[in-house]
Amino acid sequence: MHKTWSLLAGTTLLCLSSFAQADLVAVKGSADYWFTEGDANMAAQNQNDFSLDQEGSAQVALAIEHPVPLLPNIKLRYTKIDNQTEQTVANTPVYEIELENSDLILYYELLDNIVSVDFGLAAKNINADITQYGLGTTQIDETYPMLYGAVSAKLPFTGWSVSTESLVTDYDDARISDVQAEIKYDFIDNLLLDVGAKVGYRVLNIELDDYENSDRQFEFKGPYIGLDAHF
Repeated sequence: MHKTWSLLAGTTLLCLSSFAQADLVAVKGSADYWFTEGDANMAAQNQNDFSLDQEGSAQVALAIEHPVPLLPNIKLRYTKIDNQTEQTVANTPVYEIELENSDLILYYELLDNIVSVDFGLAAKNINADITQYGLGTTQIDETYPMLYGAVSAKLPFTGWSVSTESLVTDYDDARISDVQAEIKYDFIDNLLLDVGAKVGYRVLNIELDDYENSDRQFEFKGPYIGLDAHF
């Protein structure tokens, strides 16, 4: 699956570069450190959720925007989460979770000024290994279609901006929402390069009904800090 994502991403980037001139293409990248906590439940719906420890997770994103009519812009996002429950049995966590979340987003800019609005479609791949009581491991490797939306606003002449970004779906017994909001300050802002520091909050909620004869529910949430660049 990871090789397929890499090939798809590389092919898409090559296609974009063949359609648009380099001096008209905008590239946006970001790297964040996400302080995740939350809860997990892989048993019956009436069982209490198990709380997750607070752990640090990496999240990165790359977007390419271009002036080619009708061709969507592209954004790639990746998050890796390693976490475990606070509750233990014989000093072994109830759940140990290793999860990789990859998003391929195709979107259009509906507005691009002081206020920016993006809308599009996405594919979210969830690749996870969940170990229960240190014994059996459940594997999840699924890709789900998502709706994507983002809104941002700048405070002119200050370097400050606010933004929010959402991915949502209710498809084939899967309900997933991935929402984040942030405040950013550009400490480098010129015609060639913008670089900013940001702080935000992200909530990733995953509910899979009757997945391999059992319901799966995970919520990862918490603040993040990071840097982004636009050139």
